[in-house]
Amino acid sequence: MSKLLSERTEVLVRFNEADPLGIVWHGHYVRYFEDGREAFGNKYGIGYLDFYRRNIIIPIVHIDCSYKRSLRYGDRVVVETIFLPTEAAKLHFEYKLYSLDRNELVATGSSIQVFLDKETSVLQLTNPSFFEEWKKKMGFK
Repeated sequence: MSKLLSERTEVLVRFNEADPLGIVWHGHYVRYFEDGREAFGNKYGIGYLDFYRRNIIIPIVHIDCSYKRSLRYGDRVVVETIFLPTEAAKLHFEYKLYSLDRNELVATGSSIQVFLDKETSVLQLTNPSFFEEWKKKMGFK
């Protein structure tokens, strides 16, 4: 599985995301990752609502972030979201955050989500059939 799908989306750092010195609180970087996942899902047809309509929720079970540079209030940030295909019943993404204003990489990270039944919260040990079909359509199988 060497093919990679990615999406890039731009986020403007808002006033309420920065401290009194104008520096973005570290937890907001993870929110920018979520902005990237939503943009990716909307582009490729596997957004949160696509799963939810099929009675599946996809909570994050692991996330990490490596901070390279601080973001500041007013920065324009590009979130690059890369889908990493896997045979396991999970979604795996990597992220790169770039400051457009300074033309530099400011953070990298990754996340893993699993599939749970919406009603029972039971872990799905296999990929949902529609997700398997999506992977095939995208050329991963």
